[in-house]
Amino acid sequence: MQLAPYVADRRTDAQVFAKETIFTDGIDAFIAEAGSAGRHVGYTAVLIAAVVRTLAERPQLNRFVVNGRLYARHGIHVSMIVKRSLAEGADETSTKLPFTGTENVYDVAEAVERAVAEISRGDRDEAASTARRIMAWPGPVKRSLVGLLKLLDRSNVLPRPLVEVSPFHASVFISQLKSIRSDYVYHHLWNVGTVGFFVALGEAKDIVVAQDGGVVVKKACEMGLTVDERVCDGFYLTRSLELLKGYLEHPRLLEQGASRVLRDVP
Repeated sequence: MQLAPYVADRRTDAQVFAKETIFTDGIDAFIAEAGSAGRHVGYTAVLIAAVVRTLAERPQLNRFVVNGRLYARHGIHVSMIVKRSLAEGADETSTKLPFTGTENVYDVAEAVERAVAEISRGDRDEAASTARRIMAWPGPVKRSLVGLLKLLDRSNVLPRPLVEVSPFHASVFISQLKSIRSDYVYHHLWNVGTVGFFVALGEAKDIVVAQDGGVVVKKACEMGLTVDERVCDGFYLTRSLELLKGYLEHPRLLEQGASRVLRDVP
């Protein structure tokens, strides 16, 4: 494990893929009950809350490798892409949400709703604004500037203001593809930044399941996960994914906040 970052020096050399099938009965019932109580909770909030709780309880997943060294991250940061509307030509931007790991699912839902509202108003656009400033330069200058930023990133000395707005410097990147009626994917990891965990939840569909000597049809979402295998061993990863699946299928476990506190540092 200690030698792995030197053997596989790029994140894409060390990415492994896994798929989980998430039965949605529990999520659907939880969302309906929350709505009846006047609380707006959707699949995105449940997904993020489950991932955040898993990272808080399984901190090895919240580590990253830069320049051959393994770092433990303090705080949990979730990056995701947000489209301003469900139209093919609509703009999209990224956002990054900070968490301590103690939040309950309702705290997460409020944070997601607030971020989406700010993006819709144009109040939360730091990453896109930074990208537009870079794109304003001629091609050769862009290549040189991006090359310099990547060099600083590999040396782990990228200026903090850039780290704070960069979606590539986070604990996890989440793609809730169910919202656009798309199936799950295995998304590649990026060699820039620090994200070593990518989660993509696909649309719900009927699947045939063996039960009591026969078969039944159940509604389920499939979830594609991509992980940098250098951050933990396979046994730890397997148990972590089992925990994540459990939280997603039983979201009532997320109604109470966790006790573990992580310092809020990107």
